[in-house]
Amino acid sequence: MSGAAVIVALRVGATPAAAFAAFTEGIGRWWTSHPLFPLSPKGDGTLRFDPAGPGGRLVTRFDDGEEWEIGRVADWRPGERLSFGWRLPSFAEDQATEVEVRFEAIGDETRVTVEHRGWDNIPQRHAARHGFELMLFQRRLGEHWQALLRRLSGEC
Repeated sequence: MSGAAVIVALRVGATPAAAFAAFTEGIGRWWTSHPLFPLSPKGDGTLRFDPAGPGGRLVTRFDDGEEWEIGRVADWRPGERLSFGWRLPSFAEDQATEVEVRFEAIGDETRVTVEHRGWDNIPQRHAARHGFELMLFQRRLGEHWQALLRRLSGEC
């Protein structure tokens, strides 16, 4: 998938393998909803990869027990790269974005880079975009991903 992307990066005090594990195994702990960017009116629920690994999917379980498949895992290379689809329950069948996460050793740390792309496929009038022009929307979403990576850092 190409198109408009949000790209953020943060160094964490862990090996690439440990950072990958914290991202994938701990997503239910470090992921928090943003008031502007909830998955649904119910909030974000608790995210997890199910099953973890190639061919898996990212799902969330809401407080009422309902589950939603956010997206399928496209690439699962522990300590290197992870990519998966990202669809909100309010997206039409032909609407989706993609998240790619890269893990790169930098000395004793790991640079975790998140690229969330495809937002130009989601109309400005869609509830997920809140009417924001693309550049402003991407800026706000980038700020959210930065905050999420800071929380991830605490898990490493």
